[in-house]
Amino acid sequence: MFMMSHKTDDIFTIARKRMINEQIVGRGISNEDIVRVMSDLHRHHFVDEALVNQAYTDAPLSIGEGQTISQPYIVALMTQALLLTGQERVLEIGTGCGYQTVILSKMAKKVHTIERYKMLAMKARQRFIGYGLKNIVMRVGDGSIGWQEAAPFDRILATCASPKSPQIFLDQLAPAGILVIPCSEKNGHQSLMRITKKENGYRSENLGECCFVKMIGRRGFRK
Repeated sequence: MFMMSHKTDDIFTIARKRMINEQIVGRGISNEDIVRVMSDLHRHHFVDEALVNQAYTDAPLSIGEGQTISQPYIVALMTQALLLTGQERVLEIGTGCGYQTVILSKMAKKVHTIERYKMLAMKARQRFIGYGLKNIVMRVGDGSIGWQEAAPFDRILATCASPKSPQIFLDQLAPAGILVIPCSEKNGHQSLMRITKKENGYRSENLGECCFVKMIGRRGFRK
C-alpha cells in the first residue's frame, strides 16, 4: 500500500517541500516538531494510487467510504492546537487513512484511535505496521462515544464534526486536558474549537471556520 520504491518517493520530494513552505510554514504554523514530522512523512503513502499525484495539493482528498484526508494545513493546525510535549496519551476520533494518526504517534507518548469503517481501519493498520509504529492502539467502532475504558486522555482530537456540545469527550479528558474538535453550528457552518479542561470548568477557543465530514454515531449525526 505504501511500499513504493525510493525512486517513486523521490519524485514527490519537491512537492513535499513546497507543501511545507507554502501551506504549513507559509500560513503560520510555527511548531518545529510539526514541520519536521510533516517534512519527513510521505503523504502520498496515505492516498489511493489514483490520487497520488494530488497528495501534496492544498485540498482534502477522498479516501473512500465518503471520508477524506484533510488538507495539510488543517492537519498541521489541529496538531499544533493540541500543544503536545511528547508525554501525552491521545485519543483520536476518526482514524481515516492514518496520516494524522502517524503524526500524533511521532509527537505523543501513545495514541488510541477509533475508526468507524472497517475497510479504512484495515488499510490504516497496514500503514502503521509498515512504519513500525508501536505506540498506536486502534479499534473499529463508534467514535462518537469516545473510549471510556481507556480514559482519561491528556488530549482528544476529532477529525469529524460534532453536532452538539461534546460533553462525552470532555468527561474523558484528564485534568488540564485539551480537546480539539470541529463543531457544527445552527446555521450549518462549522468552527474548529479548542477546549481546555480547568479546575473550575472549561475554556473554549474558536480557531476559525472549517469543513469536515460529519461524526456518525450515537452521540453524533444519525446516518
